[in-house]
Amino acid sequence: MLEVRPLGLDRVFEIVPKRFGDERGFFCETYNQARFAAAGIPETFLQDNHSLSARKGTLRGLHFQTEPFAQAKLVRVLSGAIFDVAVDIRPESPDFGKWVGLTVSAQKGNQIFVPAGFAHGFVSLEDNTEIAYKVDNYYSSGHDCSAKFDDPALAIDWPVFDSGYVLSKKDAEAPLLEDLIRRTG
Repeated sequence: MLEVRPLGLDRVFEIVPKRFGDERGFFCETYNQARFAAAGIPETFLQDNHSLSARKGTLRGLHFQTEPFAQAKLVRVLSGAIFDVAVDIRPESPDFGKWVGLTVSAQKGNQIFVPAGFAHGFVSLEDNTEIAYKVDNYYSSGHDCSAKFDDPALAIDWPVFDSGYVLSKKDAEAPLLEDLIRRTG
């Protein structure tokens, strides 16, 4: 059992699996291919990834892969919480450059589905936040791209931290989305 909620951009969904709880804790089914397909998410996932953001304010993104290695992602949080962002980067889309954000947390047990054709990023809202995500295509270093998380044209309303963000060199030096799209086609 799961609830699928549209988030306002084409095929970006919040998924809330039903939890069955008792004095021992809870059980929930986080992924079932037949149920997801019936809910409008027919992608077949090929790889599972797991990351740890040790410090609150760790920002990863905005990441995507170009064709033929574009990826859809199903993201959930195992411990802690994140503010997760999906940006429509399909040049032909009427929503090109628009974004949606969602708090995804272990406590709530919700997930976000980000389709291929979208850039994805998140910032940890707590120390020691663990994220697990499924992708429907394999990683390809030759097709891996990053767009600037604070691109003024996107105007993403990221949570602000007094200590600033913890960024990789790759994410800190990422180009503006417009420049990246021009280069990658």
